[in-house]
Amino acid sequence: MARKSLVGVVADELLDRIIEGEFPPGAIVPGEHELSARHEVSRMTVREAMKTLQAQHILSVERGRGTFVNPLSRWTSLEAVLRAASEGKNEAEASVQLIELRRMLETGACELAAGRISEPDTEALFAYISAMKAAHEVNDVAAFVEADLAFHDVILRASGNVFVSVLFEPLHRVLEKRRAETSAVPEIQVHAIGHHQNIADALQARDATKARQAMDAHMQQTLDDLKTLVLGSK
Repeated sequence: MARKSLVGVVADELLDRIIEGEFPPGAIVPGEHELSARHEVSRMTVREAMKTLQAQHILSVERGRGTFVNPLSRWTSLEAVLRAASEGKNEAEASVQLIELRRMLETGACELAAGRISEPDTEALFAYISAMKAAHEVNDVAAFVEADLAFHDVILRASGNVFVSVLFEPLHRVLEKRRAETSAVPEIQVHAIGHHQNIADALQARDATKARQAMDAHMQQTLDDLKTLVLGSK
């Protein structure tokens, strides 16, 4: 394996240990000698791997004291933050914050889409709602999630803003996992279908205000359902 690739592997393994809580925020990371023995690589490889995490503000070096793990709020790598959100110990908090992020972005995207959506895209929205209803009838969670995500993807593209889709692309893996968890609750499926219908109706009418309000109501319902029907049952 090339050394550059090995550096990436070691950086990922160190990040895994951080996310799993072995090295929590504020903790000091073992030195190069210990890490090179643990990961069975050279000290140079460990040094470069740690530099990778330092560049992402996951680790910080304090002269004379050592290398420390930074709080998640200081991390600058979206991929690392998403891994922490989907695999870490604070999944409940991450789930809430993910909906907050979606609310900020998707309400605006929906408002833009109202004035830019094409007829084929509008038809696609109603087709995905039908697919969600069919999946709900037979309790096919995977099919429900697939149609749900596709519905939102249509709106993001219909917004006509290239940055919206770029921002959402790294979120897809986490969103799919979260949707699978929430959509396993039949009551949540019913709520989602109703809100998707309201959103599609507003977009078909090209009413930007109602489209934004419908998406905002959907996000609020999603947040409420998460807290009461998913997190509240754990």
